[in-house]
Amino acid sequence: MCAIGRRRGIRRRTRRPIRGRHAGSVGRVTRILLVDDQALVRAGFETILSSEPGFDVVGQAKDGAEGVRLAAELQPDVICMDVQMPVMDGLEATRAICAADGHAAVLMLTTFDRDDFLFDALSAGASGFLLKTAEPEQLIDAVHALARGDALLSPEVTRRVIERFAGASGSTDAAVTTGEMLAAPPSPVLVDLTDRERETLLLLARGRSNAEIARELFVGEATVKTHVSNVLLKLGIRDRIHAVIWAYEHGVVSPRA
Repeated sequence: MCAIGRRRGIRRRTRRPIRGRHAGSVGRVTRILLVDDQALVRAGFETILSSEPGFDVVGQAKDGAEGVRLAAELQPDVICMDVQMPVMDGLEATRAICAADGHAAVLMLTTFDRDDFLFDALSAGASGFLLKTAEPEQLIDAVHALARGDALLSPEVTRRVIERFAGASGSTDAAVTTGEMLAAPPSPVLVDLTDRERETLLLLARGRSNAEIARELFVGEATVKTHVSNVLLKLGIRDRIHAVIWAYEHGVVSPRA
């Protein structure tokens, strides 16, 4: 069985006050729904996630159709979704859940590191993508990230997303500069953004981290976080990786041939 589905060797954590990188979760319960057709995998996930203070596995589904029903009924914060399942697969289920305007963030889990699964999952509305060969701590960190409203993609995967969407526009070189972007009349889809927010969106579309954006704009990371939040809110985008996709799909980033 895959690494994050194994029960052997998983030590149940003592419930204690949270310190360090997940300290912001204190006092908040993250409701989790598991959707996977393999009962042993679901049991392994539940063991791992239930060991984390502040996590509550509120339901389990054996296929995508049941997952859609339970998502509407239980209103989870995070859904751990398998890709390949009978009746309704995880991609179709994710589309249905996201189309229903639920607040749940979907973490896609798969055994295969395939670009078609990755891009289909992101297009369906998933906010994270994790291989089932990941370690238990990576699953816990992934759920924490999605519960905070962040996307979960490694820098390598983010680059693959940028290359895919930039390539679809005719080039993988997003050469437009922030100065050129601000000098041009704002696109109708960007009229509600300030100049700083437009710059932030452009840098997001290039795959920059908050720290890198802060250095390029000569501002603090807290300020960048505020700009990113404003961009997502004003454009109605779920998370930063979907901001990358949105920017290319709407021609905000215009790669030069």
